[in-house]
Amino acid sequence: MTALALARSWRPKTFSQLVGQDHVVKALTHALDQGRLHHAWLFTGTRGVGKTTIARIMAKALNCTGEDGQGRMTSEPCGKCPACLEIDAGRFVDYIEMDAASNRGVDDIAALLEKAAYAPSNARYKVYMIDEVHMLTNHAFNAMLKTLEEPPEHVKFILATTDPQKIPVTILSRCLQFNLKQMPVPLIVEHLEKVLAAENVDCETNALRVLAKAAQGSMRDALSLTDQAIAYAAGKVSEEAVRGMLGTLDDAYLIRILDALIAKDGATLLAISNEMGERSMSFSLALADLSSLIQKIAAAQIVPESVLEDWPEAAEIRRLASALTKEEAQLFYQISITSRPDLSLAPDEQTGFAMTLLRMLAFRPGNETPGRAGNSAPPVASAPRPAAPANQTAAPVRSSAHAASAPAPMAAKPAASAPPASAPAVTASAANRPDWHALMRQLPVKGLVQQLAFQTELQDWEDSPAGVRATVVTPMPQLASEASVGRLADALSAHFGKPIKVLIEKGEVEGKTVAKVDAQIHQEKRQNAEQMIAQDPFIQQLEKEFGAKVVGGSVKPL
Repeated sequence: MTALALARSWRPKTFSQLVGQDHVVKALTHALDQGRLHHAWLFTGTRGVGKTTIARIMAKALNCTGEDGQGRMTSEPCGKCPACLEIDAGRFVDYIEMDAASNRGVDDIAALLEKAAYAPSNARYKVYMIDEVHMLTNHAFNAMLKTLEEPPEHVKFILATTDPQKIPVTILSRCLQFNLKQMPVPLIVEHLEKVLAAENVDCETNALRVLAKAAQGSMRDALSLTDQAIAYAAGKVSEEAVRGMLGTLDDAYLIRILDALIAKDGATLLAISNEMGERSMSFSLALADLSSLIQKIAAAQIVPESVLEDWPEAAEIRRLASALTKEEAQLFYQISITSRPDLSLAPDEQTGFAMTLLRMLAFRPGNETPGRAGNSAPPVASAPRPAAPANQTAAPVRSSAHAASAPAPMAAKPAASAPPASAPAVTASAANRPDWHALMRQLPVKGLVQQLAFQTELQDWEDSPAGVRATVVTPMPQLASEASVGRLADALSAHFGKPIKVLIEKGEVEGKTVAKVDAQIHQEKRQNAEQMIAQDPFIQQLEKEFGAKVVGGSVKPL
């Protein structure tokens, strides 16, 4: 005889057997016990959390007659009367389950509602259960509105859906809505232990924890995966067998990866990736497991008591939490979750996974040369300076004022202290005016201050031991507010390392301001673009054959 699947043989028959939906059970049992019944209920939630099961229990509770046939409506159906037995067997004539995914038209709903007018054959209530109700068409929803609001006294509606957002509010307002929760991992593990103990199947708790995580909140999925694990293991359901069946990563791999990141050991990271590829592991699930472990590590760094003692990896989490900085944990987590969608774009998943690990190593704070620990060259001692871009190899150019006040570097070569040969002409001394055009482009100013800087020309530069007095001319004095001039002076003072006072005069500039140069460049690009459009053979053919014309001013350079 073929064995019944665990998800079917262990389907709850009463409210007391339901797992994880106490808020729904409490409301429904109180309503049944007090006789305060609504005419329509809507159950929402992900797959495998008990929507159809609750509907069947409700149908039994409404129609149970007890073992002696004289019972009344109850929150504890007997399971032995004809109504209970036939509903469990799926042949009760007054309990109608309809799949809205395949019966979604207005004609299907109209046929169902026509039968609703007739009294039940041999039951107290006629119960209609419409599964995946969000699949109905708008016309079908409209057809059932009136009946759903004021059905006959002998009719009860139970609607179920995984996507309540697609249900019209006119339907929602006519139902009592219950949101079924996803099953937490500990609750699934506890239930699976009871099931396997009753089935006389040996198991490991860690194996059940892996199955519960893979079920993603669905008890039905957890039971189905357990069925598969029993067949795969052909005996004891062990963690190794379950991970082999699901293709998930052992925690030992994840810990090795983090240890290699801490040691800056790129060779070991690539070796682990190759080893996982040889075992045909799922790299997408590996990144998911890695991000989950890093989240636990980050939580342990902030809230140490969040690490539970019954976790098998609790000791390793505490060790890694102390070995990694908080910034590194946050960075690794961000890279792991953002890299999962990129796996589909990589040449293959293993390459994408290996690049993710190398990205973690390359962007690790304070890491200069990714590779094996100890292979990086010792840093050359130098004077403190602002951080340069990662690809900048030459020392940043500084003004003479900065160079005079900065401590002398410990030069590794005699020529290290000499100024670069290609220093830009944006520095100034007592006898030398700065290149105002280049200087305005380099100043770190934005908004109105930048607009003012781009509309100025240097007229006079008076350098003295007390500071610099810069007189500039602008044709747009409306930009020269007191705040904007002050911020421009602050930016210049920070650049040259000495106090600079800026005086603004109104007048026409003789040379070219940054704004004029930019406008001239844009004009030249636009003229070149118009010329290219005019000389394009396809455009010329359109003009010749169809009388087309390029609208003046519509051509814009890229």
